[in-house]
Amino acid sequence: MKPIYRHGLGLLVIAACAAVWVFSTGMARKELRTRTCQGRGKLEVTVTDSLERRFVARADVQEWLDKEYGAYAGLPLDSVDLTRIEKLICSHSAVRECEAWITDNGVLHVQLSQREPVIRLDDGQNACYADETGYLFPLQSRGSVKVPVVSGKIPFEIKKGFKGHLENSEQLLWLSRVIALVDYMDGTVWEKDIQKISVRKNGELVLYPVQGKEEFLFGPPVRVEEKFKLLTAYYRSVAPSKDPGYYSKVDLRYRKQLVCKK
Repeated sequence: MKPIYRHGLGLLVIAACAAVWVFSTGMARKELRTRTCQGRGKLEVTVTDSLERRFVARADVQEWLDKEYGAYAGLPLDSVDLTRIEKLICSHSAVRECEAWITDNGVLHVQLSQREPVIRLDDGQNACYADETGYLFPLQSRGSVKVPVVSGKIPFEIKKGFKGHLENSEQLLWLSRVIALVDYMDGTVWEKDIQKISVRKNGELVLYPVQGKEEFLFGPPVRVEEKFKLLTAYYRSVAPSKDPGYYSKVDLRYRKQLVCKK
């Protein structure tokens, strides 16, 4: 076959494929306009981490859609604003990520993951969770998570209902250091042996053990590993030589030394 004929045949094949695509796309769009989204009874909600946290349930998603999105049942499939649905669901503080889609049978599917708290902050008036990034969000009416509690003179105001990151750089640094402290304790003996973390006016920390009446003056949440080495030295070398409760305060704030007080 001569080259000019091969070229002409190729153009015909491309034109035919384009025609098929336009026709099929048009048919698909027409089908989307004729098929409608099913009602609330057909809503499918998947919470990927529901075994770990139970902040969000199907009923919550249904309520958010009813109040904030409005009616979607009976709408043509291509009229349901999935991006808007994802944004409104993610606007709720316990939701970390969300994806929404509609299957061919008109069922609306919502899949979401929840925020994972690593600490709970309590200033005596209000309390909130913080995740590993320092994102603050309110305690949830549905479900709770057992995490270390940091209470007392928190160096920033915990506003009721607040969600988001702190804007003040010093406050954010303090919070990130406290989270790093808790992360250091995670999976170690200290996770079970320290029952309470308290904050003083200057933002310094005091740790209280499960057993014993000592107050461990930790100071600012810095030099964490070094201070826990001092704490280990106290339990190995100092405490066994004295009667239980002999010392009331153990100061870990100084480099390479323990200061114990009755």
